[in-house]
Amino acid sequence: MHLRMDQLLALRDAGSEPGSAEARQHVAQCDECAAELERLHQRVARMRALPALRPSRDRFAEVAERVRGERRQARLRRLGVGALALAASLVLFVIGRDVLTPGVARASDQLTATMAESAALEQALQALRPDQRVTDAYTARVAASLEDRIADLDRRLSAAQATATGATETELLSLWRERVGLMDALVDVHVTRAEQVGL
Repeated sequence: MHLRMDQLLALRDAGSEPGSAEARQHVAQCDECAAELERLHQRVARMRALPALRPSRDRFAEVAERVRGERRQARLRRLGVGALALAASLVLFVIGRDVLTPGVARASDQLTATMAESAALEQALQALRPDQRVTDAYTARVAASLEDRIADLDRRLSAAQATATGATETELLSLWRERVGLMDALVDVHVTRAEQVGL
């Protein structure tokens, strides 16, 4: 019966483990176990003779710097994406606010332009001098109806302007646009009749 590898390893290290005396006695009598113990000693000696493996140069600082740089870039990317998202939300908020609720400056500019257009149509109507012309009954009836509607609209405009607030500016703009439409129709009635009379 030969010794096992763990028993041979126990013999290699000098010590007083239980059973080591019997194992030493067996090795002294058994050539095969003695040869195996010798091969074990040679392997250990060859392994101890191997040079210690070390990197040709220390790259820890280089790797650590690269990791820090990658983390910094990832942090900057996250900050950049967050900043872009914030800017996009602000742009959408401003555009959405302007689309959903027209700006005060824009509404007042449109109101001023509409009032100027109404005044221009009144001047054009005065230049035609419809009260000094002869017209047929149909033209006179249509003109009178339009003039009545304009007078009623002027009363509503006066009442709305007397209580003008920021909330009624769109209502004023709507009334002035309606007045421009009626004035335009009245001018067309007189111009068309004047052209027919001229023929």
